[in-house]
This record gives sequence, structure tokens and C-alpha cells, in this order.
Amino acid sequence: MGKNIILIGMMGCGKTTVGRLLAQRLECPMADTDALIEERTGRTIPDIFAADGEARFRALELELCRELSGRWGLVVACGGGLPLQDGAISDLKENGLVFWLDRDPGETYDSLDVSGRPLAQAGRADFIRRYQDRAPVYRRWADHTVPCGEGPQAVSDLIFNIFSEVCHP
Repeated sequence: MGKNIILIGMMGCGKTTVGRLLAQRLECPMADTDALIEERTGRTIPDIFAADGEARFRALELELCRELSGRWGLVVACGGGLPLQDGAISDLKENGLVFWLDRDPGETYDSLDVSGRPLAQAGRADFIRRYQDRAPVYRRWADHTVPCGEGPQAVSDLIFNIFSEVCHP
């Protein structure tokens, strides 16, 4: 497969689901940054936030991204805030194409179980504001913006087609 596929976007936009579909189709490994951090620390993201704070979580993300950037042939589903760290996303972008899964933030929030999501606790209006703050960052890093209105399979198919055209013309 060569280059990595890097998926970015707000929490709940479908990065993990789309990532699994792509990894299955491409017969390659998938790396979900949040899941890997939980696995390696033996703690949940909410536990890390509560006990150590967001700064410690972001440091763990950065360390993981540096490691993943040295690997090839992965689908990487990034935590929603990861692209806010220039070092983390720039490392991943060196050997990957970045796809922003852009989903309406109100729709995302309304379909989201916020119980295990520390940065979604302040309510719908705050979630939408967070999306508005992050959208320019996602846009800046994305090689391709993919609208997420048609469901995970359609999004996966679109990313697969773009990736195939760019990497194997």
C-alpha cells in the first residue's frame, strides 16, 4: 500500500468506523490513536484527562504519532484534537495522505454518546463552537476533505478511490 491514510475530524464523525472499513478493504493494519493510548497506558481517555490532564494526554498522542510516522501501509484514525498539535500531524503527514471527515457538528453531537468523551461534556453549543474553532486547522492539514453525509461505507469508498488515484495512477 505504501503511504498511510490519515483520518482526521471531530470526535464522533466516523474515523474509527471508516478506518476499519478501509483497513479491511486494503488488507492493512489500522491504528486508532485513542485506542492505542488506552491500550498502552491501561487507562481510558477520561481517566487520563481526569488524573493527569489534557496536556499529558496530548504528550502521549505526540509520542505515538512520532512512532506511527515511521511506519508505512497503515490506516490511522486520529483523535479529534490531534491535528491541533502541529508536530503530531506534520509527522504523520510526511508519509501519508490526510483526509478530513467533515460531518455536520450538530448532527454529530446529537448522535454521540458523550459519556466517555471528556471534551464533549459542556453541551451541544460548546461542541459546535469547538468544531468551528477546529475546522480551519483540519482544513489546513487535509489533503482531501470528505463530506460525511452518506454514511461510513460511502465515505470509505470515496477515500479508497481518491487514495487509489493519487497513489496508484
